[in-house]
Amino acid sequence: MSFTINQGEFVLVVGSSGSGKSTLLNMIGLLDRPTNGKIFIDGIDTTTLDDNKISSFRNKKLGFIFQFSNLLTDLSVLENVLLPRQIGGTDGTAEKDARDLLKAVGLEDQINKRANKISGGQAQRAAIARGLVNKPSIVLADEPTGNLDSVTSEKIVELMKSMAKKLNQTFIIVTHDRQHFGDVDRVITIKDGRAFEGDQPSMEVLAK
Repeated sequence: MSFTINQGEFVLVVGSSGSGKSTLLNMIGLLDRPTNGKIFIDGIDTTTLDDNKISSFRNKKLGFIFQFSNLLTDLSVLENVLLPRQIGGTDGTAEKDARDLLKAVGLEDQINKRANKISGGQAQRAAIARGLVNKPSIVLADEPTGNLDSVTSEKIVELMKSMAKKLNQTFIIVTHDRQHFGDVDRVITIKDGRAFEGDQPSMEVLAK
């Protein structure tokens, strides 16, 4: 498969179980290395990076949102959001940026609560803020609504869309819940290890 995603695009990756969606996301997220081919992010061939450079690149350039928020329960909401920034080395704007993001996702009144004292929907909102705190080139989301009820899922989808538009932020989202996402910039369907444009596989594989 070969395709290009532009800055600011809100892209869904869909396909049946076992088709390769999560593998693709892991490749883009530099969690797995491809056996063949290359992955370029911001013009950099990431397949040439060693392990140390991959870790640094991932922290600076990529944000992650998972099906489960994976917040650390012993930390406050604010402390959880700050974690990626602390890994890369904090600066004088880190806490302000985290607070601004938490306000943007509607959690300004939950900032000092421990992560185990907020609801599942609130935890996923905090996870979105955490994914954005390093101002990444790409946010990768793997089934971000898969653990939520339908009403909360719709709210999370609208939040991600609004953040993408507000920040000109690229989102690549793997999902089984296509119906929850409505209109998006692009849908990529994975079938038999190949990538196709649109909700249904056609005969035309995506051109780079």
